[in-house]
Amino acid sequence: MFGGGSLQLARVFGIRIGVDVSWFFVLFLIIYSMTGYYEDVAPNSNAFLLATVSALLFFLSILLHELGHALVAIRAGIPISGIDLWMFGGVAKMERDTDSPGVEFRVAVAGPLVTLAIAVLCYAGAVLLGGGGDAEDAVTFQTGTADEAVAVLGYLCFINVTLLLFNLIPGFPLDGGRIARAIAWWRTGDRNRATRFAARLGRGAGWLMIGVGIFLFLRGDALSGIWLAFIGVFLRQAARSAQAQAEFAGRIEHLRVADVMDAEPVAIPEELPLDRAESEFFLRYGWPWFPVVDPTGHLVGVVSHEALDSVPEGARAGRPIASVMARDDGESGLRAGVEDPLESLLGQESLGRLGAVMAVDRDGVLRGIVTIDQVRRALRGAIA
Repeated sequence: MFGGGSLQLARVFGIRIGVDVSWFFVLFLIIYSMTGYYEDVAPNSNAFLLATVSALLFFLSILLHELGHALVAIRAGIPISGIDLWMFGGVAKMERDTDSPGVEFRVAVAGPLVTLAIAVLCYAGAVLLGGGGDAEDAVTFQTGTADEAVAVLGYLCFINVTLLLFNLIPGFPLDGGRIARAIAWWRTGDRNRATRFAARLGRGAGWLMIGVGIFLFLRGDALSGIWLAFIGVFLRQAARSAQAQAEFAGRIEHLRVADVMDAEPVAIPEELPLDRAESEFFLRYGWPWFPVVDPTGHLVGVVSHEALDSVPEGARAGRPIASVMARDDGESGLRAGVEDPLESLLGQESLGRLGAVMAVDRDGVLRGIVTIDQVRRALRGAIA
């Protein structure tokens, strides 16, 4: 629903930033539509360049909005697997749900506060550069604005105010819906009940958008009508999906990593020579990879048979396994805490890549391994 697999652009504060293919479509659409506007506003300027800068700054605004959510979530102890930009904006992907109404409210309101700050700063910048009259013309898309910088700042102010109002619609999973869920959760003490309430608001908001979209279409504004109706359909589907996901998470919220892990993991010492690792581990067990630990049992990485095979047999004696392992840097998604909720594993990268996650204690000592089959069995038990 929210972009799926994406192309990584960068890492900000250790958070993976990616873009979905649909992002490029909207990027080019914005550039195309804004080029004509800038040709009217500033005919002596490079309209295409201004449109491109405006489109990129718009998506930078969305990224800052999502970073607001992400940084507050991280401060609350909720890992973020990444931020994806796509055709409807962006999403900060939390590895687990919030655990209290207060945390839910703070995470939800952080993004709109960032967007509000961006809109205020853009308007203030437009006033400083062009005066109040030109700034107002730029924000309302009047063609009297001649200064390129004022025109760009006016567009950014307008689009961020629009983004703010849209996100504050009280329908889950929009920010307004999450704020509504936080309030309902606080009043009722029941997260699932609050989620159902906010999801109903989301479906209602979706139907309203579809209705307004049809009205605009019949009035002759076909593009706006189709786009608004399309967003309404998405919001209805997203609300239904979010409700189902929350209800399912409620069924497994009592399960921890320690409840499903294999508590007797087989690990290779990092100083073990490659030839001995081949005979004592890979040939003996027949597994494609093993976790690697230091002399005190701390997880330091994972080594695959493929990596070992890349070293010629004659060079394996005396060469430690640490020289060919994939080192765990804490951000690789290889590990999870033994006391972490099982829900947090569902977005783990290594669960899809390796088919397992290493379970460690608070000190980073390897205590177990959770395979994807163990997770599936636990989930089937929750459904039954």
